[in-house]
Amino acid sequence: MIVTISGLPGSGKSTVGKLLAKRLGYRFRSVGDLRGEWAVGMGITIDELNKLGEREDWTDRKADEHQKGLGEREDDFVIDGRLSFHFIPRSFKVFLDVKTQEAARRILQDDRPDEPAGTAEGIGKSLERRVRSDDKRYRKLYGIDFRDRRHFDLVIDTTDLTPQQVTDEILKAVKGKQREKASKQ
Repeated sequence: MIVTISGLPGSGKSTVGKLLAKRLGYRFRSVGDLRGEWAVGMGITIDELNKLGEREDWTDRKADEHQKGLGEREDDFVIDGRLSFHFIPRSFKVFLDVKTQEAARRILQDDRPDEPAGTAEGIGKSLERRVRSDDKRYRKLYGIDFRDRRHFDLVIDTTDLTPQQVTDEILKAVKGKQREKASKQ
């Protein structure tokens, strides 16, 4: 089984994805980490890479082809990426939501190298710009609204939950899906 985790920046996609993968005994993959590495390697922030992606679609297409290939070649992994649900359609699809203020607090606390430094308020505004940029790029390239909850098997608001609580909710749903699948065979 493949579990794709999409969601808003700062919602806990990577943290929860790593915990979930460990609990399931699966590998963990992250499209955001991949893009973050590209940004750092280019000497720019993730926001600057996204802005570049509004003009040059290679920044998204390269990442999207990577995850599509993973979904075709491999099984039993967890991947976090905003469009992973779309490029790996045979997955169990999870969306993590979060209030902007909490997302900014989390990112400020994490001190990520691909994120702009600053205050929680400044990071919050940066996150809102990022979501607008992502939305613009994904609609232009693929006609997709990544925030449309109808794409997902499970939606969780992580604002007031610990990563462990979110992981437990996903694990419960995944195990239910596995039991359902096994009973049909």
